[in-house]
Amino acid sequence: MRRVVITGAGTINPLGHSVSETFEAFREGRCGIGELDIRDVDRLSIRIGGQVKGYDPETRFNRQQLALYDRFTQFTLIAGEEAIRQSGLEFSGHLAAEAGVVLGTSGGGLNTQDENYRVVYEEGKNRVHPFVVPKLMNNAAASHLSMTFNLKGPSFTVATACASSNHAMGQAFWLIRGGAATVMITGGSESMLCFGGVKAWEGLRVMSKDACRPFSANRNGMVQGEGAGVFVFEEYEHAKARGATILAEVVGFSMTSDAEDIVMPSTQGAARAIQGALKDAGIPAEKVGYINAHGTGTAANDKTECAAVARVFGHHADRVMISSTKSMHGHLIGGTGAVELLACIMALKDGVIAPTIGYEEPDPECALDVVPNVARDAKVDYVLSNAFAFGGSNAVIALKRA
Repeated sequence: MRRVVITGAGTINPLGHSVSETFEAFREGRCGIGELDIRDVDRLSIRIGGQVKGYDPETRFNRQQLALYDRFTQFTLIAGEEAIRQSGLEFSGHLAAEAGVVLGTSGGGLNTQDENYRVVYEEGKNRVHPFVVPKLMNNAAASHLSMTFNLKGPSFTVATACASSNHAMGQAFWLIRGGAATVMITGGSESMLCFGGVKAWEGLRVMSKDACRPFSANRNGMVQGEGAGVFVFEEYEHAKARGATILAEVVGFSMTSDAEDIVMPSTQGAARAIQGALKDAGIPAEKVGYINAHGTGTAANDKTECAAVARVFGHHADRVMISSTKSMHGHLIGGTGAVELLACIMALKDGVIAPTIGYEEPDPECALDVVPNVARDAKVDYVLSNAFAFGGSNAVIALKRA
């Protein structure tokens, strides 16, 4: 089996419009959650979110492009451009045929859906734009990325709710490791912060009205976010031969199904995914120094995840650092694992562990080292990134320091 490394990273999210800005926010423990600036926000009971601020699509894309690009596609192309530029790769000839795209999203073009439902049902119009379908479809971002950068290999989209990005990155890892591709552009994107997107999540009654406080005893729910994270996964020998800078190595991936409940998480399912990633990476639990938690800030998720970590890591559980960056950027749903992988890369590359901010009161059922409120300097060789989704879909990625 071939080795897989990461040679490029890009992002736009509530903490920054680039990887460097996001790393700086992680180090500072900055919060990107605030009051929502969307249409009809006064009709919502939840009025906060991790919104990408200071972004004007008309400065990045022309009128013809904006007719085709939903907000989640725009985010993908911005992050993808940064990642590919950092990698130094150009896709032509043989390499173009061996390079593809696999991205994660849950809602796809939800802003486009919301706008056009409003046009038909509220405004009473009987026609919509002819490009509504290609604009809202879940694979739009992956397709536009492949067309923009001439990526002619495997191209598809994974939609498994909050595990979408991790599942996508795991598939990219397997495609290269198994010899089906040399380079894969992968990650995820989401933009659900529109009236319909927030209203739908309100119905679940799991949303906080003030802050995301993972693992803290006084937490009161999750907070939605938006944005994208995109990476260049590359076969190691190919990267080495061209002298590429390697950010980290992908060494393991596992996915499991709870097969129990559509919304309630399972300790057993999460634990099997964590154990599976360790087994795939060929490492014992005690080698892992940091876990980027799913850490949504709901009691059900936090307690289940901590119990799963304790079950897998045993006596080592209190020595592994585990933090949730959702406390800073919110829950990006299908794009969340991609942005969170940035915290894993920062831990391995820079030796800085992103904190869990908003932590106020210890929870006896989450008695782990959650890196509360302040980033920490620490050298780690292996990290895990957890994603546990509605539907009982679990996906865990293992990375190694380059």
